[in-house]
Amino acid sequence: MSVHSNMEFFVDPMRCIGCQACMQACTECDTHKGHSMIHLDYLDRAHSVQTAPVVCMHCESPTCAEVCPADAIKRTEDGVVQTARKPRCIACNNCVLACPFGVPKMQTEFKLMMKCDMCYDRTSAGKRPMCATVCPSQALFFGTREQIEELRPRSTPINQFRFGGQIITTKVSMMAPKAARAEYVDVTAAMNEQATGRTITLNILDGMCE
Repeated sequence: MSVHSNMEFFVDPMRCIGCQACMQACTECDTHKGHSMIHLDYLDRAHSVQTAPVVCMHCESPTCAEVCPADAIKRTEDGVVQTARKPRCIACNNCVLACPFGVPKMQTEFKLMMKCDMCYDRTSAGKRPMCATVCPSQALFFGTREQIEELRPRSTPINQFRFGGQIITTKVSMMAPKAARAEYVDVTAAMNEQATGRTITLNILDGMCE
């Protein structure tokens, strides 16, 4: 079995409401041993409570697999990068340090690297990943490109990310404003952007102290 070629995973960070439903659902996936393989990151915690879900992006040339000295990380023919294989994983943490998206996590109690595998036991059987089934705002969406284009006419999916001089192509797409017309997301440049704080004025007490 394999993931149907028409089905894709889309992440829309700006729709995330921080409810953590995805994290709870992820622990229920049969292959995750009760651990969540997805986590939420704060985009600009000093100025906002906005969060974004972080899942494995399933790179076409996965750095995690390339740096693994034990050849424990495999990419399936349909493009899903799997959790490290227990008999091979030596818990060296190379993959944890190498991933540009900060996805792999070392589960010390198992001495095993575990990460999002797109709920392969479900998606290879024609079902949606657990996180996408429970996300109330559809920040995580699993479906066809035609479906996402109909649902998000003002957004466009991007699956290329630039880190310095390197562009990484992924199986998972990030939704971006269509007006930007970007071919890729420049992650390095985004890291140097200055936070744009907002000042909120409440006039509730105006006039009460006179």
